[in-house]
Amino acid sequence: TLGTQTDYRDGEAQTDPYSPEYIVHGGSVPEILALATLTWGRGLPAGQAEMVIIDRIREKRAWEAALPPMDSPSNIAKRLKMMEAMERKEWAYREEEIDKLQKVQLKVFKELLLRREEDQDELDIMRLCNQWQNHQKAKEEKIRKIQRDCALMLRKLIAKRKNLMGKLERRDIIKEYNDFSSQIYAPLTRNGFFPDNTSDCYAVKNFYLNTFAGLCELDKSVPDSVSQLKIKVPKPKCTITKTGYIKKAGRLDAVLAQVHQ
Repeated sequence: TLGTQTDYRDGEAQTDPYSPEYIVHGGSVPEILALATLTWGRGLPAGQAEMVIIDRIREKRAWEAALPPMDSPSNIAKRLKMMEAMERKEWAYREEEIDKLQKVQLKVFKELLLRREEDQDELDIMRLCNQWQNHQKAKEEKIRKIQRDCALMLRKLIAKRKNLMGKLERRDIIKEYNDFSSQIYAPLTRNGFFPDNTSDCYAVKNFYLNTFAGLCELDKSVPDSVSQLKIKVPKPKCTITKTGYIKKAGRLDAVLAQVHQ
């Protein structure tokens, strides 16, 4: 089934390739032993870089086989010259590898620097946005304060303009009590009047309402006509006129009574 194929697929049961045991005869150096460091998942299966390493190993083995023996001064000088040339070649290859590695590291460093710059730019933008919002809030608060101060100064100027000559005006009590928006009916809190301070004086405090004995006495004083209602049955209206004609409402009542029966 599909579930069984998912749980027991070939990829989960795959193992490393089989490596049989081997015996090396004396005096022989198999080429495969030079690749003992390559294992499955670490160099195998071989790619382009591993093929370059294999070619260099073969080239070095061929170079070692071509070295002259050290039986004469001329062969020794020739051998030293070939070894110096091979050493320079090895150093050139090593420098080339170092250059490639440095290029890869520089590329990684550039990507990290770009990512860090982008993160820093985002932080700078967020910081600037927060500072701009704080400045906007301070600006709005300052504008509101200026508007409040302006309204206060305008009220002061209007009050001064009413008494421009500085004359003393006698209080008109009739005018104040006639105007329901005056200080008598609606005093201002900024003038030192706090209406909530005297709110207790309006609370109803009565013996008959605050105590149980008062409620019982109040209940006894209530007449029976309040608690016991008497409903008078209304008299039926006359449905026959003086001339003996039955009204329409009377005929309708008669029909409804018959239907009800």
